[in-house]
Amino acid sequence: MFEMQSEVKLVVFDWDGTVMDSVGRIVSSMQAAARLTDLAVPSAFAVKQIIGLSLDPAFDQLFPFATAGQRAQLFEHYREQYVQLDPTPSPLFNGAEQLLQQLANNNILLAVATGKARKGLDRMFADTGLAPYFVTSRCADEARSKPDPDMLSQILKQLALTPEQAIMVGDTSHDMKMAQAIAMPRVGVTHGAHSAEVLRQFAPKAIIDSLPELTLHLN
Repeated sequence: MFEMQSEVKLVVFDWDGTVMDSVGRIVSSMQAAARLTDLAVPSAFAVKQIIGLSLDPAFDQLFPFATAGQRAQLFEHYREQYVQLDPTPSPLFNGAEQLLQQLANNNILLAVATGKARKGLDRMFADTGLAPYFVTSRCADEARSKPDPDMLSQILKQLALTPEQAIMVGDTSHDMKMAQAIAMPRVGVTHGAHSAEVLRQFAPKAIIDSLPELTLHLN
């Protein structure tokens, strides 16, 4: 049985690129949406930079000259591609469910802070069966977009915890900036969208290459 002594009461996970290996699907779906809307197709690197943001600020970065009509088309095409048409696999990362189970068994609260809309996260919860592990979550349509710390502030308020009692785990600079803004300890994961070099700029407590390594950094 995994046991540990920890001052950490709460671990907040990003979803895409942290718990689920969905970066490739996001990239190909966004590129297809641009193609279908007759807009310049962004590079894979460019799309990776916006993963974790809500769609409005993501579109601002990727398609700054798109009209309101084109943005509406982009949204519909992207959602259709990601949910129904894109065949790119998006499995959980190795060890993800085992880690969640270990943490929950040790009475550590778990939450999600994601750039997905509520409908999208609920669909992922249903598909993966992971919903029971999480005591709460915040989505793009319930709070200000990352890197604003609004999602984390809402979660902490709901659970009556301070930033020092929690850790944010994410794969992007947006996750790191969000936690840094309220002095919440943070751990960067390298198997998602942004490199260790990028994550290191935001003074994480640790940078890990796989989710099971997180247990080494919770005391």
